[in-house]
Amino acid sequence: MSEIRVRFAPSPTGYLHIGGARTALFNWLYARKSGGKFVLRIEDTDEARNSEIAIQVIFDSLRWLGLDWDEGPISANPQDGSKGDRGPYFQSQRGEIYRRRVDELLANDKAYERDGAIRFRMQREPVVIDDLVIGSVKRSLTDREELDPDFVIFRSDGKPIFHLVNVVDDIEMGITHVIRGEDHVSNTAKHIALFRAFGVEPPQFAHMPLILNPNGSKMSKRDEGASMTAYMEGGFIPEAVVNYLSLLGWSPKDDRQLLSKDELIQLFDIPQILRSNGRFDGTKLAWMNAEHIKLLPAERYRELCIDWLGRAGIKTDSYSREYIQSALETCREKIKLMPNISEFAGFYFTEEPEMDGEALGALGSDYREPLSKLRDRYSGLDSFDAETLQASLKKTAEELGVKVGLLIHPARIACTGSKIGPSLYHLMEVLGKDRVLSRFDRLIARD
Repeated sequence: MSEIRVRFAPSPTGYLHIGGARTALFNWLYARKSGGKFVLRIEDTDEARNSEIAIQVIFDSLRWLGLDWDEGPISANPQDGSKGDRGPYFQSQRGEIYRRRVDELLANDKAYERDGAIRFRMQREPVVIDDLVIGSVKRSLTDREELDPDFVIFRSDGKPIFHLVNVVDDIEMGITHVIRGEDHVSNTAKHIALFRAFGVEPPQFAHMPLILNPNGSKMSKRDEGASMTAYMEGGFIPEAVVNYLSLLGWSPKDDRQLLSKDELIQLFDIPQILRSNGRFDGTKLAWMNAEHIKLLPAERYRELCIDWLGRAGIKTDSYSREYIQSALETCREKIKLMPNISEFAGFYFTEEPEMDGEALGALGSDYREPLSKLRDRYSGLDSFDAETLQASLKKTAEELGVKVGLLIHPARIACTGSKIGPSLYHLMEVLGKDRVLSRFDRLIARD
């Protein structure tokens, strides 16, 4: 069997849609599964609607997701971020190829000129699309097309049309499988006719189901959660987004939910692409994000947390690597989105955490004496580990004849400034005796 070659061919006319990201992912997974090639092609022939910002978002999104492309022209263009490495193909740089291919059609009477534009002679008989997902589809001309079935492939201003450049590039790049959204099925008959006009057997087509909003409507670019930037800037991690997108229109045979990228590569195949449309579920994505955060390797988890703490203005560079890692690990089970790390871990990286007014108000006025007793007991401990701290707190509560909550709540607020946070005993172990006693003293002395 010849090498599998697939492509992702976005138009840079707006921010990358989540559906486009899923298309890129499915193509990438199929290439990696088969040992083939994943080609990135920017379809930027519509100069009036193209956006350099949108092009950069495509690159940023694919890199964030970890979807590396395999080939392209050598380019030092900073726009593609390649810095002399292989960049993507830009259709705007391939005009001579399209002109040569149109001349070929004209020479073979497969196209003709009318009113300055070049039109393709569309076949009149039905076109059969043997699709790997939706099955066999017979596409006949509509009543309107019966009157004028031919279509423009080169405008009178000399600009090529999508149908032509799409097919020509797939031929030139040796694309074997076209995996794209179901909304492109309506174009496929024209594309098959063009392939055959060039004397080339069409690639295999696999049209994926659409992504719908929770209410069942088609997800447009303006809908919440539609843009990839929402995930990149909103505190999601790529491991979770890749996992979630893979399950929007595809399912492994064992119906597992949490899958790593390596597992997805191993399991992915076109026959498992679902026929029914997938409904976007933000709640499930948030759950999946939290679960993937728990699974992150320690080093990557630490780097992500430091980045998001920095975005919140919390500096960690004056603390030891061991202290930072230990502090962050106490929060791992708590955070659902990466920005949460600042509210759960911020107190570790300041000597005097800001006190939450509501939390202070809930303490009342009876906490000072019990907290002072606990402080005295903690000051005499030789070991300051979580287990010893918990036992000491319970013993102090017993001696005072009070519930442990009368000690736990003020101890937590003293250490963190908040009613929420990691496990009290583990966070105190990380802070260490000196910081804990100092923070107790600060709350006890508060007016």
